[in-house]
Amino acid sequence: MADVVILSGAGRYADPWHPFAETSDALAGLASDAGLTVRVADDPDAALAVLDDGVRIVVVNAGDPEGRPPASAERVVEAAAALDRALQRGIGILAMHAAAASLRDYPAYERAVGARWVRDVSWHPPIGETRVHLVGDHAVAEGLVDFTVFDERYTGLRLLGTIEPIAEHEQDGTRHPLVWARESGRSRLVYDALGHDDRSYESAGHRELVTRALGWLAEATSASR
Repeated sequence: MADVVILSGAGRYADPWHPFAETSDALAGLASDAGLTVRVADDPDAALAVLDDGVRIVVVNAGDPEGRPPASAERVVEAAAALDRALQRGIGILAMHAAAASLRDYPAYERAVGARWVRDVSWHPPIGETRVHLVGDHAVAEGLVDFTVFDERYTGLRLLGTIEPIAEHEQDGTRHPLVWARESGRSRLVYDALGHDDRSYESAGHRELVTRALGWLAEATSASR
C-alpha cells in the first residue's frame, strides 16, 4: 500500500511535449524524501478505479486525453466512484502542470482543481528561466522566498472557483496565478502550473515548494482518520 499514487501521463494521457516518465520520477523522489511511500501508475484510469482507502495523496502528472480513444465506460464509472469516495473521506490532490487539461472524464476532479486549460484561450510564454513570486499567507508558502526556475508558465486558465494563491508569475507587466490551494470538506488540493520537464525540478525553490505542498496535503489526510 502506498501513501502517494502518481498518475503519470502514458497511453491516452501521453503527449509529444511532456516527458511524464521523467517528471513523475522527480516527483516520486520528492515524496520519498518526505517520508512517504510512492507508487507510479502509468494507467491513470485503472489506478483511480482501484484507489485504496490507505492512499493519502494522488499526484496528477498527466496530459490531455481529448481526441484519444476513451477508456471503457465501465472503467470510467468505477474510477469516478472511487475518486468521489476518496474526496468525501479526505484525500490530498497535487495537480502538476498539464494536469489542468487532464482527467476530463471526472467532474469531481475538475471541481477540485478549480481551473481548466482551454484550447485556443489558455497559453504560455516560451519556456525559459523565470522568477516565481510567493504571495499570500497560505501555510504552504510560509517561510518560502521567491525563486528562479526554468519552465513553462501556464497562463489564461479558465478559473472555475475560488483559489487561494500561493505563487504568481509576471508576463507583460501583469501577474498571473501559478500555484494555488483549495479545500473541500476534508480534502485538500494544490495546483502547480510548473513542472514541464525535469529542468523544473533542478530549482531548489521549486523542489521546496512541492515538498511543502505534499506535507500540507498529507496533514489533511492524517486529520481525517
